[in-house]
Amino acid sequence: MNTGSGFLSFGSLLIILLVILLLLVLASCVRIVPQAQAVILERLGGYQATWEVGMHFKLPFIDRVAKRVNMKEQVVDFDPQPVITKDNVTMQIDTVVFFQITDPKLFTYGVENPIMAIENLTATTLRNIIGDMELDQTLTSRETINTRMRSSLDVATDPWGIKVNRVELKNILPPAQIVDAMEKQMKAERERRESILKAEGEKKSLILVAEGKKQSEILDAEAEKQATILRAEAEKEKMIREAEGQAEAIRKVQTANAEGIRLIREAGADQAVLALKSFEAMEKVADGKATKIIIPSELQNLSGIVKAAAEIAKE
Repeated sequence: MNTGSGFLSFGSLLIILLVILLLLVLASCVRIVPQAQAVILERLGGYQATWEVGMHFKLPFIDRVAKRVNMKEQVVDFDPQPVITKDNVTMQIDTVVFFQITDPKLFTYGVENPIMAIENLTATTLRNIIGDMELDQTLTSRETINTRMRSSLDVATDPWGIKVNRVELKNILPPAQIVDAMEKQMKAERERRESILKAEGEKKSLILVAEGKKQSEILDAEAEKQATILRAEAEKEKMIREAEGQAEAIRKVQTANAEGIRLIREAGADQAVLALKSFEAMEKVADGKATKIIIPSELQNLSGIVKAAAEIAKE
């Protein structure tokens, strides 16, 4: 009985061990693939399938997980690479590559070491691009260099199941002598711009002063013009008033003369009186300023008549 009990105990233990071993084997055949990952499955050393997100089963001892692939976008920062520009300037440039695995199978079997392959490809592409550019163009054309590198790397890595999303030049380090020369050039350029700005300021100041003087002269001329116009208007008004006064005086004199002649006619004055009045008028016309007066013949005849009448009156 004791021997049978011991045998049953050993058999039970063996069964338990076999069950546990079977459970472990079954557990090893179950794989859960998390998000943003992929699993490459091989069967007897050959590619069998690519497992996506979820639960998967494999055959024990026949199938094996060859590689787990990260499907997220990855960033690789490479060490500075020496490059030579078209004008024979050696500089150090380090790059940052953003890439993403699009085909886990090609990524697993396409190249031995994908990261090293990308690094070497980046270095050679960068040398080719920079070799066609001069120093100044290199320093001012980062966006162009980034675009050309991304395009070249994307085409080259496509057979490896890799898509290059972006390439950035992290640092461009020219030699110390070039940096010193660039700083001096920048300083000279800043001084030149300062001189230009100062000259422009002085020029604008002189222009403003000249414009102010011009405006002042224009205003003075305009004021003088207005004053001249006002003086001319006043003078004209004065002359008009004087002419009107003279005309009024002449009119009054003529009226008085006409009135006198009318009264003489009404009084029955003869030709002699009229002649005397004419001489008086001539005297007023001369006004003591004329040295010679031309007397019409009619007045001369009248003067003779007046003289004859005077002589008869004396007798």
